[in-house]
Formats: sequence, structure tokens, C-alpha cells
Amino acid sequence: TLCSKLCEGIFKVLVRDIPTTCQVSCLEVLRILSRDKKILVPVTTKENMQILLRLAKLNESDDSLEKVSEFPVIVESLKCLCNIVFNSQMAQQLSLELNLAAKLCNLLRKCKDRKFINDIKCFDLRLLFLLSLLHTDIRSQLRYELQGLPLLTQILESAFSIKWTDEYESAVDHNGPPLSPQETDCAIEALKALFNVTVDSWKVHKESDSHQFRVMAAVLRHCLLIVGPTEDKTEELHSNAVNLLSNVPVSCLDVLICPLTHEETAQEATTLDELPSDKTAEKETVLKNNTMVYNGMNMEAIHVLLSFMEKRIDKGSSYREGLTPVLSLLTECSRAHRNIRKFLKDQVLPPLRDVTNRPEVGSTVRNKLVRLMTHVDLGVKQIAAEFLFVLCKERVDSLLKYTGYGNAAGLLAARGLLAGGRGDNWYSEDEDTDTEEYKNAKPNINLITGHLEEPMPNPIDEMTEEQKEYEAMKLVNMLDKLSRRADVKDLQQDGG
Repeated sequence: TLCSKLCEGIFKVLVRDIPTTCQVSCLEVLRILSRDKKILVPVTTKENMQILLRLAKLNESDDSLEKVSEFPVIVESLKCLCNIVFNSQMAQQLSLELNLAAKLCNLLRKCKDRKFINDIKCFDLRLLFLLSLLHTDIRSQLRYELQGLPLLTQILESAFSIKWTDEYESAVDHNGPPLSPQETDCAIEALKALFNVTVDSWKVHKESDSHQFRVMAAVLRHCLLIVGPTEDKTEELHSNAVNLLSNVPVSCLDVLICPLTHEETAQEATTLDELPSDKTAEKETVLKNNTMVYNGMNMEAIHVLLSFMEKRIDKGSSYREGLTPVLSLLTECSRAHRNIRKFLKDQVLPPLRDVTNRPEVGSTVRNKLVRLMTHVDLGVKQIAAEFLFVLCKERVDSLLKYTGYGNAAGLLAARGLLAGGRGDNWYSEDEDTDTEEYKNAKPNINLITGHLEEPMPNPIDEMTEEQKEYEAMKLVNMLDKLSRRADVKDLQQDGG
């Protein structure tokens, strides 16, 4: 076709020694044409791929990135490669033959700490993400042969300008400027590539990898505590961080919380003393200088995850893709780490006081999660119920107190716990303490609906003695008729 011939002509021009501006113009046209799969078929050859690799500085092993004038050519070449690899199966096979993943990692190492070439890093990472998405073999190569886990983690550190205060703790400036659009895009692409590299890591990982996973989790904690240039970009950034945290072995997620510094501890003690004496239930969780503190631990990151989860519930759509990852993450964190579970229990299932409304009625996080327990999507329903069950230490009586039997029946039936009891996992034996309001209302709470119901009046109390005798005789006659019918059926059966 005419477009395919135009592509061939562009490649013939690109092999010549032409000015940089001409190279950029040719590549821009090629990028637009490469969106059409039909055009790509005749022009996707090894020779043409090598031309783009050379222009993208993916062939030089020792050449550093010093000529700023070449940067637009590198960026446009990477954009073309992204389109071609995504749209052409031939290009995907050639990428393996040309060892494109290793070349991309080499280019990343050249520019990982340099702020002014974010566009190069961004499209390098996007191409790496596409390759690892389309080829499972490349995931393994990136993970083990190319050391993609530490490399991509360092890219994230650079994008976030992280300054370490301890082995797994970074300094977070809550009053600092948001990430720039370029830094945010670069970080998002790195998070997506890391997700592919670490997929299934929570199932199979070496003990020697624990340190690297903890470093990555610490970087992701930092990611959760910063914001992007817009609210939508911040949500996209945090969404990708949540997805990646789901790949981290749960034993390494302890770095999401950290002990307070001496200064923060002093501030927490002051805040606790300022609380009224009758607020003993709330004393464990305080907010001081934007820091969520619980039992001497900094819970900022977990609080961000909880807020992120609630926002996803409030959206009211795409629950399976948008909500289940963060719910699953919080469930596993709660199951494995006692402090996280207790903090989330304090936030999601605080001591009950007002039980006049059904558990699913209202605007609290508990109300929203209980509503999800009867959602039409089985996966959403299961994970919401599982999260609340874990917060209740997998005790049926505790779950029913917060949700009611009707809402919890699906989970209990699936777990074989309709008759009561508790799940298979072990939890600490610290018991919940009921409020006085709940204790007083408990005798009148409907166990099915989970809310307070006033006792129904006894209809006999308003009857006269004659009415009571009349109703009693009606009952005797009805019982007599039922007895006679039963005798007739027995005779018929015997006669048969």
C-alpha cells in the first residue's frame, strides 16, 4: 500500500546522515503510521528494527548520553518502538532475537539518576513494560539475569527523590511540592514494569530476596505518602503502587509501618494526655502533624490505603478491577501483621454505640463494606466479607455483632461456620470490650438484621377473659382437625 511504501521510504532516509530535525520529523510520521497493524506487516524487518535501535541509543554499550541535541531523536525512536512492538507479533519475536530487554536496561542504567532526561526513561520503561507483558520469558530474564528488581526500584527512588533516614525508612515532606508530570509518568511506568517482573513473587521467592522486597516496599510506602500534579494522577500513581504491593511477600510488608522517632513519640504522649478521660477507646489512635499514630507506630501508609479503598467503594463501579486489589492487600496485611489488623479494626469496626440502624445503612466504612457483602459480584462479595472476618480475628460471634447474620450468611456457609466457631488462622487472644450502650441494647438486637428492634407488644395482653377463652377453643379445634387428617393419611398408607 501507499502507507507501507511511505514507511519504507522513511527507513531509507533514516539510515542516511541527515540533520537531527529531519530525523525527528521522519520519526514523528513513522510513529503515527505505526499505529496501523496493516501498515506494519511489510515493514517490520530485522533491519528496520535495528535502525530504530541505533537511533534510540540502544546499540551502544559504552556511549554515554551527553549530546542533548540527540534526545528528541531517542525519544521519538522509543515511541515508534513502543507502537511497533505493541502492534506487531513479528516485532515481538524480533525483540527476543535482538535481546531488546537487555538493551533497554542498559539505557536505563545510563540515565537512571539524571532528572533532565525523564522522557527517555519514561518511554524506555513503557517499552520494557510492553515486552514483559507480552513475553513471560522476558519477565524471568528481567528478574534474574538483568537484575530488573533493584534497577527499577532505583528508578523509582530517583523519581521520588528519596532520602533514606534508616534502612527501610525515608524522609517524607508533607509540605513539599507535588511530583512533576514527568516524574509522575516515569514512576507509573516503572511501577507497571515492576509489577510484571514480580508477578507471583508472593508465592515463590528466595529468603535472600527479602531485603530487596523490603526496600521496594519502603519505596512504595513513600509513594503512598506523596501526591502527583493532579488528583487523577495521584490516584493512578497510588493504584499502581497498590497493585505492586500485592506482589510483595506478605512477610515483607511490615515496613509499611514503622516505629515513631523520639520527637514523634513525645508529640503522641502530649496528644494522648489532651484527650478527654471518657474517650479511652479512641486513645490508641491519634492524629498529630498529619501523622496517623497507633500504639507507637506510624500508620500513615495504611491510612492512605484505607482512604484509597473507601474512594474506590464510593465510585460505585469497576469494583473487581479497582477495589479488590486494595481489599485483598489490606486483608493479607491484617492477617499477617497484628498492629495493622488492630489499627484497621479501630478505624473500620470501632466499638459499637448506636445500633438503631441496620449495619448496611449509613455512610461509615463499616456500612459500605457490609453493603458489599451482598453484592452481585461473587468475587467482590467474598473479599469484602473476608476482610471484615479477618478484622474480627475470624470469630463468628464478633463478625455477627458488626454485620448481622443475614449479611454474613454467604461467608459463613462457604467456610462451614453457620453453626458458629472461628476460622483456621490463629490470632492473639486480646478480647474486644463492648461499650455500655451496646451492652444495654444487646438483649433487643435482632441477630439476623444486626440492629436494635423494639419488642413487639403481646396481643393477648389487650384481650378480655372471654376473648382469650374463645381463641383457646379455636386453637383446640384446629389441632383436632389436624390430628384427624393425620389419622386418615396413616389409614390410607396402611391400606395401600
